[in-house]
Amino acid sequence: MGVNVAIVGATGMVGRTFLKVMEERNFPVNKLYLFASSKSAGEKLYFKNKEYIVEELTEESFNRDIQIALFSAGATVSKQFAPIAASRGIVVIDNSSAWRMDENVPLIVPEVNPEDISWHKGIIANPNCSTIQVVVPLKPLHDKYRIKRIVVSTYQAVSGAGKKGIDDLERTQKGEPPQVFPHPIANNCIPHIDSFTPSGYTKEELKMINETKKIMKDDSIKVSPTTVRVPVVNSHSESVNVEFARPYEMKELIEILKNAPGVVVMDDPEHNLYPLATFATGKDEVFVGRIRRDETVYSGVNMWIVADNIRKGAATNAVQIAELVIKNM
Repeated sequence: MGVNVAIVGATGMVGRTFLKVMEERNFPVNKLYLFASSKSAGEKLYFKNKEYIVEELTEESFNRDIQIALFSAGATVSKQFAPIAASRGIVVIDNSSAWRMDENVPLIVPEVNPEDISWHKGIIANPNCSTIQVVVPLKPLHDKYRIKRIVVSTYQAVSGAGKKGIDDLERTQKGEPPQVFPHPIANNCIPHIDSFTPSGYTKEELKMINETKKIMKDDSIKVSPTTVRVPVVNSHSESVNVEFARPYEMKELIEILKNAPGVVVMDDPEHNLYPLATFATGKDEVFVGRIRRDETVYSGVNMWIVADNIRKGAATNAVQIAELVIKNM
């Protein structure tokens, strides 16, 4: 028997990918309800060759037999509607920033902290895309060597801003002015994702700092991020420098990564083999390469981490969480 599932934000890039991933993973759906804004109501979407009509999201939308609701409609919608759904006994898995740092809401990456699902109170948060792909490979290294500090620079694809981000890249490639990003993204790297805070860090950077500590359950880890939007359509890349408290042997570290769930090591510089955004796109794993010792500290390593931000960075991670929810029903 399947479960009754609702998707909120069904017509968006992540919402459509929810459907694709659920179909690929043979997610056990009994009834499926698709919700979006009034302007998208009436659209037709397909799941397993069956047509579904998108409904307008209202407070009455959850007055039916729904067990799991996947939300990807932004923080404002989640703040308003996730508590309503949860109050009806529906387990909400939310892809927005609305609930991530709420101490009563678990923030889950299934390869890293699946046990935290046990204490949810109706809402489970899906982390930020750039955070997910860094904690998947770093958690097993933290368990072994204890991470003291992470310095990360991200190279984030325009799809992270949704379809409108892709449209803005295409627009500025034609020489037209930007409508989404603060500058033309064509031919530029823009060190500005989300708004700036008084500290000088952007909200995107603060997400990486705070979410990493929460997921890894260690407030002692220091995280220093710079997040950058680049003229790449899909998949985020990250240059990551990690300093450990304990020494490591490179061979052992690579073996840990090779055996880590959800991680694929692609590291053969002699043959120009390292992760690329075009390779990661359409895949659910986190790809790691350019692994080399940082000679400037007692115990440090550099690596290059790439993942599909719409799939593992959003939709796939949420569906994996839903699979955990079903196991715990």
